[in-house]
Amino acid sequence: MLKIMKRLFPLVMLLLLPLPAMPATVTVAEIHGAISPGSAAYFLRALDRARQADSHLLVLKLDTPGGLDSAMREMIQAILASPVPVATWVAPAGARAASAGTYLLYASHVAAMAPGTNLGAATPVAIGIGGEAGKPGADKPEAGKGSAMERKSMHDAAAYIRSLAQLRGRNAEWAERAVREAESLSAEEAHRQKVIDFVAADLPDLLRQAEGRKVKLAAGETTLALAGATVVTIQHTWKERLLTSIADPNIALILLMLGVYGLLFEFYTPGFGVAGIVGAICLLLALYALAMLPINAVGALLLLLGIALMATEAFVPSFGAFGIGGVAAFVAGALMLIDGDVPGLEISLAFVVPLAATSALLLFGIGTFALRARQRPSVAGVEAMIGATAVALEDIADEGWVRASGERWRARSAAPLRRGAQARITAVAGLTLEVEPQDKGGTS
Repeated sequence: MLKIMKRLFPLVMLLLLPLPAMPATVTVAEIHGAISPGSAAYFLRALDRARQADSHLLVLKLDTPGGLDSAMREMIQAILASPVPVATWVAPAGARAASAGTYLLYASHVAAMAPGTNLGAATPVAIGIGGEAGKPGADKPEAGKGSAMERKSMHDAAAYIRSLAQLRGRNAEWAERAVREAESLSAEEAHRQKVIDFVAADLPDLLRQAEGRKVKLAAGETTLALAGATVVTIQHTWKERLLTSIADPNIALILLMLGVYGLLFEFYTPGFGVAGIVGAICLLLALYALAMLPINAVGALLLLLGIALMATEAFVPSFGAFGIGGVAAFVAGALMLIDGDVPGLEISLAFVVPLAATSALLLFGIGTFALRARQRPSVAGVEAMIGATAVALEDIADEGWVRASGERWRARSAAPLRRGAQARITAVAGLTLEVEPQDKGGTS
């Protein structure tokens, strides 16, 4: 028994020793550009990966001019329910967290900014067909400014960011001014006014300053232990990159034009269907993108009118009236298509003018190609036989047999034909050809 105890003693002591601490893991996600459904999908995937890897912290490196309210709220809800602390870091130098980015900063467990960055301008703007809402000044119902819907949107946004500020213990008064008066702050000013927790020059500096901070999660309070942490960066998938790209209004406009060109080409010159298939795919992608963007109804109608006028010019020559009017309507519609007050979701004039000129040339080319195709002589069927040559297979006084297009036909001729004489087909009546001698003398 004593021997057995001696053998088991080292094992028992080994079990009693404390296990070595696992190295901390920090997951990094990066979002650059407007907040869109693609951005939200990427962030939710990164948050899930951080949870599965038991990360001690998820760092969201952010540079955004704003974006969609629905995508922003989806991300914020995930942050508030996350078992992994989230630190939003506005970086690199020159980056910003405007509009939706300000809300994300306020919702995060840790808020940091790099030197030379800014945040704010969180005034809400209506998304969808029907124009603008939530402009600065619409928050003053006592002055009679703004519609009831605009004031409602403003009050909702202000209450939302105030609740986030109170939850994280940050400056709620300035947060409300950022919504109502579109105020902005630099990184240093944001730190002084307790809008963010600290200013971090780089990721190691952020982790050093976040070390030991107490953060409140949905499950309770925890202390960040990030010393010697291993950093893992989550890359964007092709699907997320695609969704993010087509949310750019300039890309959406290109897809819309390609869809229109493809369908027009397919309708006017039916063929293998490649142009129609590509056009339909581009048009569906464009409609998906435009559904996420603030569309102005008048701009959309002007855009469609411009395309219709340019297409009409190709088929109904008007000495340039339709074409010039179409280009003008196209440029005006494209500029009005996207609400310019939505940060990061503008269409550039330098982009629209070349696109309008290219559109006019392409539509004119498609129309010209279609007209030429319709004016070509038939190469098959009864119409193709008119004017063709037939050879008499026998002497024909009034009616007899000829060979035309490699086949025997019954033929009628007003002038006599000798066997082997050549005649020109003038008409086709059922299964009988009307012919006349190529040599007006009628013989050969």
